[in-house]
Amino acid sequence: MNKLQAMEVFVQVVDAGGFTRAAENLQLPKATVSTLVQGLEQALAVKLLHRTTRQVNVTSDGAAYYERCVRILSDVKEAEESLSHNRLSPSGRLRIDVSTGLANAMLIPKLPDFFARYPDIRVDMGCGDRPVDLIEEGVDLAIRGGVLPDSGLIARRLGMIEFVTCASPAYLAKHGRPSHPNDLLRHRCVNYFSSKTGKVYDWDFSRDGETLNIATPASLAVNDSTVYTSAGLTGLGIVQMATVVADPLIASGQIEVILPDWTTEPLPVHAVYPQNRHLSAKVRVFVEWVADLFVALPEPGKPKD
Repeated sequence: MNKLQAMEVFVQVVDAGGFTRAAENLQLPKATVSTLVQGLEQALAVKLLHRTTRQVNVTSDGAAYYERCVRILSDVKEAEESLSHNRLSPSGRLRIDVSTGLANAMLIPKLPDFFARYPDIRVDMGCGDRPVDLIEEGVDLAIRGGVLPDSGLIARRLGMIEFVTCASPAYLAKHGRPSHPNDLLRHRCVNYFSSKTGKVYDWDFSRDGETLNIATPASLAVNDSTVYTSAGLTGLGIVQMATVVADPLIASGQIEVILPDWTTEPLPVHAVYPQNRHLSAKVRVFVEWVADLFVALPEPGKPKD
């Protein structure tokens, strides 16, 4: 028995929901499809499928084996693509994970360009600020901000994101405009806390060699970047927002910059992926594409065009 072919047939049977449809999709005799799956079950000594006259259902062991087969077959395909002319036109499913704020502000508006270049790639984008286990959850690539832990993942630095301190016109009209970071202690701020540790992040400020770290008072703390933006727009308090998110809101008058003479520490952003993905053509082209998006951003501290 060709084990790899049997795995491909098994995956197709599960995806198609039956032997007949799978045989049609694979252009194989139904008897061959059935024989290959039976041979796989005998070799594994487990039952992968429940068969009735009307339908085929995957067993619990079969479901677990199916997930492994999908990953193995994907790895085989990517290995072949990385060493063939197909690397110029990568294809297949790309599972990524990115924060909601970065997805909304940078990736989604530019994705039509990516799909125009690589029409055969399907992107499954998980959005959220919760750290994910790439290997456990089957994620090909994650885009993460901040200092990376020593995780054994491959990381490529994409660029830096600047932050700006701002508030809604309604908040400023009601509470006034702070003129110094220490004034924030008499204001309401919206804090952000880590989804992993629960730690609330302090705010940092720098000007003319002076550096301040402020534990801002807040009646609200959140752990999602989109909710954080909404809280600032609603007037729930002063916020520190990424400029890629804040710039269009500032231009439309929905939010105003405060403490413009004080800068904050830029945040490094990395693409991280498991070591077995470093030869993947689809991962490579996506990382290159995102890196180009960061190159197009103004450098921290430089005026915007």
